[in-house]
Amino acid sequence: MRLLTALLLLGVVGLSGSTPQLRTTTEPLAHDAYIWQRAWTPPVIAAVRGSADLVRAWRVLLAEADRSGRWADVAVPWKDLAGAGRPVVAVVRIDGRLDEARIGALVDQIVARVATASGAAAAAGSGNALTGLEIDYDCPTAKLATYARLLAGLRSRLPRPLALSITALPTWLNSRALESLAPPVDEIVLQVHAVEDPRRGLFDPARAEGWIREFGRRMGRPFRVALPVYDVRVSWHSDGRLASVEGEAPLLNGARDGAVLGAAPETILRFLNRLSVAAPQGLVGIAWFRLPTDADRRAWSLATWRAVIGGALPPRQIGASLVPTERADLWSVALSNDGATDALLPRQVRLDKACSLADGANGFRLRTAGASGDRSLILEAAGGGRLRAHRTRVIGWARCTQPRSELDVIE
Repeated sequence: MRLLTALLLLGVVGLSGSTPQLRTTTEPLAHDAYIWQRAWTPPVIAAVRGSADLVRAWRVLLAEADRSGRWADVAVPWKDLAGAGRPVVAVVRIDGRLDEARIGALVDQIVARVATASGAAAAAGSGNALTGLEIDYDCPTAKLATYARLLAGLRSRLPRPLALSITALPTWLNSRALESLAPPVDEIVLQVHAVEDPRRGLFDPARAEGWIREFGRRMGRPFRVALPVYDVRVSWHSDGRLASVEGEAPLLNGARDGAVLGAAPETILRFLNRLSVAAPQGLVGIAWFRLPTDADRRAWSLATWRAVIGGALPPRQIGASLVPTERADLWSVALSNDGATDALLPRQVRLDKACSLADGANGFRLRTAGASGDRSLILEAAGGGRLRAHRTRVIGWARCTQPRSELDVIE
C-alpha cells in the first residue's frame, strides 16, 4: 500500500472473454478499514472509536521491512483497539526485492512479531482480537513463484486459527503463476487504486471492475477489494519524470508543478452500487484505504466515508463570497461548504464586475476572460481537491468597489 511504489507500477491487463460467475447471496458487502498511520495520535484513536460500527475488522499496520532488511515497528495501542470491539488483522509491509536467500529471515521476523502482537492483544483484554495476518508486498510479476514459497513457509509456521491474507496487484493477472499464490492463503485483498502511471489518475472504475471480475474468475479464494478514501498530490520534474508524491504532509522539493489525484466520493459510491448488484463470486467485502481522521487533510472526512458506506450522499452546498477586510476596497475571496459531507472544489469562481484586481491562493490562480472593456476576473482551481463539511477556505483576494458579496461558482 505504500503510495510511491504503487503509483509507479504499470500494467495493462488482457481481460478474459468468459462470463464471470456472480455472487448468489444478497447480503451486503462487509467493510474493513486499514489503519495505516504510523503514529497513533488522538485523532486516530477517536476515528477508531467513532467508526467501529461501520467496519467488520481493522487491518492494522504492524511493522515494515525496508529494502536493506531493517524493520520499523508500529506501537499499536491494543487497549484502544480492544475497546472498539472489532477483530484485528495485523499487516506487515515488505519492501525491496524478494529472493530465496531472504525468505527464511523474513519468515522468522514475521512470526516473531505476530507472536508478540498476539500476546499484547490478549493482555489488553481483547481475547482473540488478532484474527489474521496480511502480507503487503508489491511483488514483481516475474517473482510470484518465489513469493508463493515465502507464503507457504509462513503458513506452516503460523497457528492455524490465524488467517493468512495478502495484498494483490492487478499486474499479477498477466502471470500464469498467479494461481500459485492461492493454496497458502485464506483470503486476498485486491488493490485497484494507485496501481498505474500517475498520469492515468488514482482510480479508474471501468478498469477496476475488469480486474475484479478477472481476479474472481481465476483465484478461487474469498477476496476483498481495496478502495481509496484519500488523495495525493504528485509533482513532476521539468523532464516529465515523477518528482514526488505528497500525502498527509506537504513536501518542499523544488518540483515544477503538480496535480491532485483522488477518487471522488460520488465515483466510489456509484462503483459500490454496481458491485453490490453484480459482484463476481468470491468477493466478500471492501477494505478501505485508509481510515479517515479529522487531522488527515488528504483523506475524506469521517462523515463523507460514513455516507458512502451508507449508500447516499446528501446534496453539495458549496458557495463563494467576498469577505471584507480592514481596508474598505480590499476583500478576501472565501469558499464555504455548508453541506454535511465533503464537496469537490469548484473549477472556477467568477468575481463581481466591481472588482478591478485580484489574485488566487490556496490552490487557485487568477485568470482573465473577455475584452478589456468587459473583462472578467476568475479564480481557477489549479489542481483539484475537496473542501470538508462546514469548513471555509480563503482562495484569494480582490480589490473591489461596492461589489455584491455572493459570487458565481462554476463546478
